[in-house]
Amino acid sequence: MRRLARVAGGAALALACGWAGAQSVPTHFGTVVGNGLLCRDHTDHIFFYNYFVKHFGNWYKHEGGAYWFRTAGASLWGTEISEVMVSDDTSSFVFVGAVAEATPEDLERAIIRQVGAHYTVIDTSAYPVREAKPASRIVYFDTKSKIYCARYKPLPPTQPPPVGQQRLK
Repeated sequence: MRRLARVAGGAALALACGWAGAQSVPTHFGTVVGNGLLCRDHTDHIFFYNYFVKHFGNWYKHEGGAYWFRTAGASLWGTEISEVMVSDDTSSFVFVGAVAEATPEDLERAIIRQVGAHYTVIDTSAYPVREAKPASRIVYFDTKSKIYCARYKPLPPTQPPPVGQQRLK
């Protein structure tokens, strides 16, 4: 009976503290996710999916070819990050992205201050897309912004010809 009371008390404490399986934002979030969003490393959707599940719990929606995770308390470049997303296998791109609680202009300024990466406006629409080399983009997301790194999905490795057969030249 005492064990049951301890388990129930622990569950009540966890709920009171807002814990629902996800852990707090890891100290390396800025390095891992920030560099991923700036396309400064290999973009591996399986790595990012596992990273997000480990640190933020299970995804809360699967939409637009991506798994979406809530990231309470996360920030990058001094800007609150409310959600992160990573591509699934249905997309022809491999991508990682984040929703910033700031306009694209404010997010761009924060990145310039913190990292020195500059973005170029690449269209003339009312809500222009901003792009930095090698491929990071910032776009409008209602009154917020979305930053992402997207790369074409690599082709599967080719199989060698069966033994005894030569390739045509």
